[in-house]
Amino acid sequence: MKLGELLNVLEHGTSLAPVEREREVLDIAQDSRKVKPGSLFVAVRGFHSDGHRFIPQALQQGAMAVIAEELNSVQAPSDIPLIIVNNSRRALALISDVFYGHPSRHLKLIGITGTKGKTTTSYLVRSIIETAGHPTGLIGTIDYRIGDKIYPAPNTTPESLDLQRLLGEMVDAGSEHCVMEVSSHALALGRTEGCVFEAAVFTNLAQDHLDFHKDMESYFQAKLLLFIDLAPMKSAIVNIDDSSAQEIMRHTKATIYTVGLQEHADIHPAGAVSHSIHGLTFSVLTPKGPLFVESPLMGEHNIYNILSAVGVGLSLGFDRDAITRGIKTMKAVPGRMEKVDEGQPFVVVVDYAHTEDSLKALLGALGSVTRGRIITLFGCGGDRDRTKRPKMGAAALAGSDIVIVTTDNPRTEDPLRIIEEIEAGMQGKKIQFPGATTPTAVSGKKPYVVVPDRREAIGIAVRMAGPGDTVVLAGKGHETYQIIGETKIHFDDREIAREALRMRRAAN
Repeated sequence: MKLGELLNVLEHGTSLAPVEREREVLDIAQDSRKVKPGSLFVAVRGFHSDGHRFIPQALQQGAMAVIAEELNSVQAPSDIPLIIVNNSRRALALISDVFYGHPSRHLKLIGITGTKGKTTTSYLVRSIIETAGHPTGLIGTIDYRIGDKIYPAPNTTPESLDLQRLLGEMVDAGSEHCVMEVSSHALALGRTEGCVFEAAVFTNLAQDHLDFHKDMESYFQAKLLLFIDLAPMKSAIVNIDDSSAQEIMRHTKATIYTVGLQEHADIHPAGAVSHSIHGLTFSVLTPKGPLFVESPLMGEHNIYNILSAVGVGLSLGFDRDAITRGIKTMKAVPGRMEKVDEGQPFVVVVDYAHTEDSLKALLGALGSVTRGRIITLFGCGGDRDRTKRPKMGAAALAGSDIVIVTTDNPRTEDPLRIIEEIEAGMQGKKIQFPGATTPTAVSGKKPYVVVPDRREAIGIAVRMAGPGDTVVLAGKGHETYQIIGETKIHFDDREIAREALRMRRAAN
């Protein structure tokens, strides 16, 4: 593709000489290590490093042109175009969209944003669309899926260059739709610039990512961007029970479908919802008639996820049969209320819940269907929002019979310091691990145990459980690693739990 064709989308894209505009761009790179002869290098200021520092390396490796925000100290051959822009991150998004042929215009792109429920809703929506007979790509927290190909997901929403490349690959593979989790980071950083969304979903808003956004208003404003940019003929599916819903509806030009638990929502349950350890069943009233839902998912929060998926299905014009079958056949999401079963007489559930609200929702759902005790294990990530730590400690204790506080991904923080900040919110009775039985409340205070080693903590939780109990391993969900310092080691709660269950069975 010609350099001039790419630069036409930028404010200063026409300032190059005609001969420079005719130069062929073979590739785009924002990582100087990936530059090869013929690459256009875009210098982006990151959180840990500044791409401007690596312009000399990019030129040395054969970059045919450079886009940057400043070039004061760059020594480049006179025949290398150097293009200055106000925002190189935004420029990268726009030219990536052009380079890969505006792929979102050839797909029906569904964006899902919110603090909780994005992943489960995305799996439900994808199941509905594929049940209706349309090949569908998926981009989200767990992985990126194109046909039979599965790629690891370093970010919930990829950097713009990677995002447009993935969307282009989906188009080439014959995908007709793409379901994408759209994170607040991605929206604030402009990673989805150039994307055309067919529909957008707002699940809810609760405290999270304040290490990045600094305050809740900034966090919300990032989410709002997805709906501001929706065209009038597109659809917005909004959880009207959330306090931020009205503001979203005021700022979007799209056709709105509201979802909620009460009759004022366009899409809501009709009558009672049946909850059990096996899932949910309920009727749904919609603007296009009633439908009956059966799902193996559990908990009130999953009612919202299902209603949002119904809203997307209706907005895309699918019939009610495809919607109900799609919901029923979506059995589980990795690391979201995922059961680990080795034939034990109690339930072990692994879940990604890593905020106060998500932990409350998880424990509330499991508490309503558990006839024994709730034993909850969790920790908090290091180098992340510290203000939620005591709140999560309080939420865990409120929804459990006993809590085991352990590590999550401590990163560069002292794990014991993180645990201390969690304990600050726990008005329970701290005890030493007493053996294989679950301790009971003392003087009205619920018991909790501190076990910093997560593997050891999981083993204790499993040994502590009795018939009818539910063991909840919260925080890491689908993750297959633990980050200690700056080192990432293999660690999967599901694997560790399975090992502990087998050891318990062998010892009996």
